Order: sequence, then C-alpha cells, then structure tokens
Amino acid sequence: ILYVLTFNLQAGHTFLPEEKLIPTAAGLLERDQERLGLELAREEGKTRAEAQGEVLRAAQILRYYGNEGDRSAGEIFSSPRRGERILVGRKPLGVGGVGAPFNFPLAIPAWKIAPALAYGNTVVWKPASTVPLLALRLAGALAEAGLPAGVLNLIIGPGNLGSALVEHPRLDGLTFTGSTGIGRRLAAAGAARGVPVQAEMGGKNAAVVLRDADLDLAAEQVLLGAFRSTGQKCTATSRLIVDEAVADDFLDRLRARLDDWVTGDPVDDGVHMGPLVNAAAAESVSAGVEAALAEGAELAYQGKAPGRADPDGGFFLPPTVLELPGDPAAGAVNTAWREEFFGPVLSMRRAAGAGQAFELANQSEFGLSAAVFTQDVTRVLDAVDRLDVGILHVNSESAGADPHVPFGGARKSGYGPKEQGGAAKEFFSHTTTVYLRGGNPG
Repeated sequence: ILYVLTFNLQAGHTFLPEEKLIPTAAGLLERDQERLGLELAREEGKTRAEAQGEVLRAAQILRYYGNEGDRSAGEIFSSPRRGERILVGRKPLGVGGVGAPFNFPLAIPAWKIAPALAYGNTVVWKPASTVPLLALRLAGALAEAGLPAGVLNLIIGPGNLGSALVEHPRLDGLTFTGSTGIGRRLAAAGAARGVPVQAEMGGKNAAVVLRDADLDLAAEQVLLGAFRSTGQKCTATSRLIVDEAVADDFLDRLRARLDDWVTGDPVDDGVHMGPLVNAAAAESVSAGVEAALAEGAELAYQGKAPGRADPDGGFFLPPTVLELPGDPAAGAVNTAWREEFFGPVLSMRRAAGAGQAFELANQSEFGLSAAVFTQDVTRVLDAVDRLDVGILHVNSESAGADPHVPFGGARKSGYGPKEQGGAAKEFFSHTTTVYLRGGNPG
C-alpha cells in the first residue's frame, strides 16, 4: 500500500506548456488499447469490448483537455471609465484531490485529472481499492508522456484514505464520484473546512417508453442501458416506465432480446455481461431483489448466469426484470423503486399515458439521467420541461457522456459544479477580475 499524503508541490499559474503532455498520454493509451482493455476486463469485470471502448474514451477525454490551452482563457470587458479595460482571467484551484470509483477505472479518473492538470493544478488521486492496476496504468501513461514528478500523486489503499485526503490541510478542493453516503460525508467534511467539493453520486435512472415509441429501438436501448457493464453504472437504466397500451408488446420484445444475452467470462468473445466486481456487490444486489419480491414485486424475467461463486472467482448474477405493483403507493415504496442496486436489475411499472409516466420518472430523490422513447416532438419538449434530471436522452439509452458537454445530476445525484466540457473550468479554476488602467497618454 502506498500512502502519499505530503504535498511537496505547488500549483502552476498557467495552462500546461505547449509540449502537449496530455495529448501524448492519450496517444499512449490508444497505442496500448488492446492490452489495457484485457487488463481492465480482468480486473473490473466488464466485457473486453466495453473495456477497450473505455480505454479509447479515456484517450478522447485526455485529448480534449490536452488542447484546452488553445481555447479561450479569459474575457475582456469594456469599462465605464475611459482609458481602462476590465480583464477576467483564471487561476488554478491549487492542490486537487480526486476520488474515483471502480466501475470506470480509466475514464472517470481521466475526466477529473485531465481538466485539473490542464487548468494548472496538481493532483492527489485515490482510486477505488478494487482497481489498482488500471490506476497505475493511467498514471504511468501520464508519466511516460513527460508529466513532471509531483504533479500527479497516486495513493492506493483502503477507503478511509479518502477521509484523510479531504481533511489534509494542504488540500484546496476535492472531486469525487461514488456512493451517495460517502459523497455526502466528504461534502460535509469539506464544507466544515471551507474546501470546495464536487461530488457525482447516486442515480435511479428511468427510461420512459411512450405508446408511439419505436418499440424495437426502445427494447434494444433499454437492454443496453440496464445490463451493459452488468448494470454497474451511475447512469444505468434501473427503472422502466411503459405506457400500459404497449407494455405487453414491449416486454415480449425485451424478453426476446434477453434470451440471447450471454453472461459469463468477460474476456470471451460472444459474452455480453460479466460478473459483478466482488462478492459483497453480488450479495447486496441479491438481497435487494429478495426484498423487492417480498414487498410485492413480480419476477417478469430472469436470465441465465454461471454459478454465484465461479471457480475462477467471478460473481455472476443473471439479468433480471421486476414488475412492481400497479398501485402508485405500493410501487413507490418498493425497495426496487427507491434504492440503487448497482447491478443487472431493471424495475418496471406501467403508466396510464405520458403524464403519469413523467410523474413516475420524477418519483425519486435522484436526478442524474433519464431516457424517453417517443416519435412525437411535443412529448419530447414536454419531457425536457417536466423531467428533473441533469442528462436527458431521447430515443437512446440513459447511459453515455461526451467530454465536451457538462455531466452531472440534479437534486441529490450531484453536489457542486458539474463535470466535463466547459463546466470543469468552474471547479478547477477561479476568476480574477483585473481593472487595467494605464498612465496619462499625453
């Protein structure tokens, strides 16, 4: 275990120099994408195809922020006083702490570390203890690209290191992605010390299928949103709301696709879904399903999976669809409707039209992501107005994010500024307003 909690480093005051270190690191990830994808699949459990896609996404993120020095770094305003200009520039936050989860061990650290470095900060990074190898690989790519020693500091160890990090007197800010409970504790600890915290936390994301939807497209996208990466995504589709007029037809199409869904060794070709990350995760998801069934849910579908304790150490669960009681009160209090299982479980309810469907979608304390399937632009615009989420997908799965646009949730899914795109600048730098006046021109 490596503990690095002495910050013998200073944040810079400009963007990284023109040698383009971050894009160079992106090229190294692309060069090694096959090897890194295989290592990621073996360590985290997602399929090799998904893992290799994550490597390339991390490279894309690094390349985007690596070119930040070529973009606008400030603004100039007119002054009401002759002979003066008002400049608004930016300075680094300072020493930024990064807490990253297990489920995207390259992409999520990349979208935190890359803007932190691009805006002149130094970084102390604690990855999830379950994925140390991929953390070493990303840090190694940045080091190989020429990042100076001490600019990125990697600490590997148990979860309580995150608490030690937020309490360190040299920390200037913390960005965290993970569970709601831990995120709230870190935000409270940061607030007590006056340290800004950016936290992306839980999600209980809904997909809404309206009666005019392309049902084949919707079935495909809901399946991918719910079960790709074994449902271990904060943006995964975990709630499904279907107009009762098409519910039976939609379920038949979803079941038919799930019949061809293969769960097994994530490095094997032809496998669609691997194991959960560890035994504790598998036990937690199984307990959630059992609780939901005891509370009145019905098993609408359950696929096949290898034995729970696989000889090779995998912890597999089958893709599962639960249908919750139609009674609004009973459905709303069911465990599967309220709690984030973080596994391959989809909880479904039927709605009497679009209005009730949108009400059910908002029936959560979380507001990270949602998906709406319809071919009616009026319904789309209604969804934009009514669904209180940070990310809304129309006719595509609830998961997915691009590096050039803001990412983050509404309500209790997020705390502090959003991530990625231009939004990252708001957390990793602060403005300085300069009133610039010269002497007597005469």
